[in-house]
Amino acid sequence: MCFSTSQLQAQSYTKLADSALRLMWKAKDTIGYRNSLNLYEKAFQLYPKEINTTGLYKASVIASELKSNDKAFNYLEKLLAMNNEENTTWSSLTFVYPQKEYENLFADKRWPIVLGKAQHMEAAFFKKLNDKQEEFEKGPFKNLDLTQAKDGKQAYEMIKSFNNFQPKKEVNYSIKFKVTDSLNTSYFVSLPANYNPQKSYPVLFFLHGAVQGNSLSEYQMPSWVLDGWNRFYTKYAALNNVIMVYPKGSKKYNWMGPDDGFFMIPEMLKEIKQSINVDDDKVFITGHSNGATGSFSYLMKKQSPFAGFYGFNTQPKVRTGGTFIKNILNRSYFNVSTDEDYYFPPDANDSLNVIMTDLKADYQDHRYIGWPHWFPQFDESEPLYPMIFRDIAGRKRNPFQPNIYWESDDVKYGKADWIQINQLDTLKQPAKWHQTINFNIHKLLSYNKQDSLIATDTLVKAFNFPRKSGVVKGSYKNNEFHLETSAVKSISVFLSPVMIDMDRPVVVFVNGIKKVTHKAVYDKNFIIANFRATYDRKAVWVDKIEIKL
Repeated sequence: MCFSTSQLQAQSYTKLADSALRLMWKAKDTIGYRNSLNLYEKAFQLYPKEINTTGLYKASVIASELKSNDKAFNYLEKLLAMNNEENTTWSSLTFVYPQKEYENLFADKRWPIVLGKAQHMEAAFFKKLNDKQEEFEKGPFKNLDLTQAKDGKQAYEMIKSFNNFQPKKEVNYSIKFKVTDSLNTSYFVSLPANYNPQKSYPVLFFLHGAVQGNSLSEYQMPSWVLDGWNRFYTKYAALNNVIMVYPKGSKKYNWMGPDDGFFMIPEMLKEIKQSINVDDDKVFITGHSNGATGSFSYLMKKQSPFAGFYGFNTQPKVRTGGTFIKNILNRSYFNVSTDEDYYFPPDANDSLNVIMTDLKADYQDHRYIGWPHWFPQFDESEPLYPMIFRDIAGRKRNPFQPNIYWESDDVKYGKADWIQINQLDTLKQPAKWHQTINFNIHKLLSYNKQDSLIATDTLVKAFNFPRKSGVVKGSYKNNEFHLETSAVKSISVFLSPVMIDMDRPVVVFVNGIKKVTHKAVYDKNFIIANFRATYDRKAVWVDKIEIKL
C-alpha cells in the first residue's frame, strides 16, 4: 500500500501529538508537563499543515499550567482562528469546565480580550442556530385555529385536509428541545435534499445507545450524527427520501430508563409535525444497544404514533415495568442480532424468536455470525440498511385496525390506537387467557480482563414484572365493538368516521355483555383537544365512549 506525502505527514503528526497527550496524562510535576509541551511544539514545527484544534487546545492548557502565558495566549489565538460552524473552538474558553483549565491566565490583561473574542463567536453561533430553528418552525399549521370551525365536522375536515406547509431553506437543523423548566436538550433533523412541503414524508427516529455515558446537549452538529456509525442511515435515508431525526438523551432523560425522558420522542414528533409535512402513518423508530431497547420499549408501552420499530443489538425488555410481548401484535419489530453480543445473548434471542413465531407476530430477527455488540461500526452491516428502508417503504400504520390487544401496568401508557385502559383492577383475579409470557436465560456473555468473550452459566428470567397488569382486547365491525378485559375497571373506545357509520348507533359489548349503545357525534372540543395533543392528521378521533366495568 502506498501513502502520499500528506498522508505520511498526518500520521507522523498524529503519533507525536498522541505521545504528547500521553505524557500530559502521566505528568505529576512541571517536568512532565514541560516534556509534553515540548513534544507538541515539535509536532507543530515539523508538520505545520497538520496542526489541529485538539493539539492547540492541549498545548494552551499545558502552557497555562506552566504559567507560560505568552505561549498559552499564542495557542489560544490560533485556536480561535480555526473556529468554524462544525468545530466551535470558542467552547474551549466559554464553557465552565474548560475555563478552570486557564485559571493561571485570569489575572493577565490579555485574558478578557481573548475571552471576549470567544464570547462574541459563541453569541454569533447561537444566534445563527436560533435563527435556523425559527425558520424551521415557521408555518401556519401550529396556529391552525380550529375554534373558528362552525362545528365538529368542519374541524375534523380542516385537520384532515391541511397541507399548507412551508418550504425550508436548509437540509439540516439542530432544534433545541425543552426537557424541564431548567433543562434543554436537542434533536437533529435531516431532510431529503429535494424536500417538497406539499408532499408528506416518512420519518425515522434514531435513538443512540450508551445512555449512561451521555449528557443533554442544546445543539448537535451534522458530523456528530450523520457520519460514523450512522453513515448508512444517512446514505439510505437520502436514497429513499426519508426524514431522519436524532434525539440527544442522557443518563436520566432517555428512552429506556428511568421513565423521566420517555415523553421526549412523542413530544419531539409533535413539534416536528407542526413544522414539516410528515406522513403520520409512516413514522418509525430505530436504534442501537440502549437505543434499540428504547425502540422496543415504545413498541411495548407507547406505540400509537408509530408504524414500526427497528433495532440493532437489542435487549428486548422494558426497564421501567413489565414487558408485555403480545403488544407487538398491533405493530412490528425488525431485530438485528449478533452471536457475540454481551447485551442479549444469542440463545435468548432464539427463545424469543420461538415465542414470536408462536404468537404469529410481525417480528424479524436477522442474525449475523462472528460480530460483536458494536456491529453497526463495521461496513459489513451495510446490507441491512436497504432491508430496513424497504420495510419502511412497504409499511404503514393503521390506527383503525379492526383487531387490537393492549396490556399495561401503568395507565399513563394505557392507550393503543382506539382503545384505552383508564383504570386497573389488579385486586381482581385475572382472566384465564391473561397469561404472563416469559422465558429463562441460561447463558450470559461477557468480556474478561483479556478482552476475550466468555460464556457464563446462569438462570435468570428475560423479563421483570414489578406490577400487576390489566388487558383489553377486541374487535369491531358494522358499528359493533366486542371487547374482553382482565383486571381492568374502566376503558375508553375512541371513534373515527373511518371506523364506523356516523349515522347509526354504536354498540359495545364487554366480556359478552352489552354495555353501551351510543350515537357518535363530531365533538368539536374533543376533536380539538385530541388533535392538539399529537398534531396527527390521520388518527383523528371525533368521539369517545367511556365504560366502567
